[in-house]
Amino acid sequence: GNRAATMRSVLTIDNVEAAAVRLADVVTRTPIVNHRRIDAVAGATVHLKAENLQETGAFKYRGASNAIARLDPKTRRAGVVTYSSGNHGQAVAAAAKAAGTTAVVVMPNDAPLQKVALTQSHGARIVRYDRYTESRSDIADAIAVYEGRTVIPPFDHYDVMAGQGTVALELLDQVPDLDALLVPVGGGGLLAGCATVMRARRPSMELYGVEPEAGDDHRQSRRAGRRIDIGVPRTIADGQQVPTPGELTWPINDRLTTQFLVASDAEIVAAMRLLFEQTQMVVEPSGACALAALLAGRVSLRGKRVGVILSGGNVSWPRFQELTSA
Repeated sequence: GNRAATMRSVLTIDNVEAAAVRLADVVTRTPIVNHRRIDAVAGATVHLKAENLQETGAFKYRGASNAIARLDPKTRRAGVVTYSSGNHGQAVAAAAKAAGTTAVVVMPNDAPLQKVALTQSHGARIVRYDRYTESRSDIADAIAVYEGRTVIPPFDHYDVMAGQGTVALELLDQVPDLDALLVPVGGGGLLAGCATVMRARRPSMELYGVEPEAGDDHRQSRRAGRRIDIGVPRTIADGQQVPTPGELTWPINDRLTTQFLVASDAEIVAAMRLLFEQTQMVVEPSGACALAALLAGRVSLRGKRVGVILSGGNVSWPRFQELTSA
């Protein structure tokens, strides 16, 4: 496809600002949620960026919409293909439909059924694979070749990263004086976009990427000084079951992130419960990961103004009950 055109070697705040203009009438400007109880537990003033309230229930709609909008009309008409455990697939399906084109989504056999059904509900064709034995990107590449589609990867793509960075542009507009930002990390697209914005606008801000404890590929990669592959992690945070940092996202995140933190599955559940009980918001495990690290004291930001991205809310009611009642 037109990969050469989109593979810029660097991501700049200009790219993110252009994405924000492109997405102004497409994405939801999500609210900031504040709560005294959460501030009390954190010992800080916490500003929750509620991307669980974004179209398709997660920040992923931003990057998918931006990447599709950047295709030339002929390429766009030919359709797109992606691979995803859920949120990105759903986002690409919905964004493709909104842009008047078609999508194929390669999804693992063990993806949550609700995510599969939701992705199908946006008109996408689903292709299943085994996440422990098959390469989803190889399957997507083959479909792209056979059907003339363009691959929209979940994170390793500059237009996707630029779209995700619009979360940080909104957040700074809503809360200009942040001291720190905590961002959930899977492949690192959201962090790369947000870090690019924050380092340009507030260079002294502390930036934390937060992973599930069992899937700490970024933390291990930072220690090793290179990308480490830890295999598919076993964690409740299905949106963060990524074995290694993205090839394109890693150099950006390694350069710009203060530190990589982790939250255990139990800490994630505690954050999900607190969010539900105090703010009446349902957030999926990956979406609560960054808040979980803050509430569990994995980093001390006492007395500071802290932004926390709640990255998504796509969890079925039975699954939510099962996790939070344990």
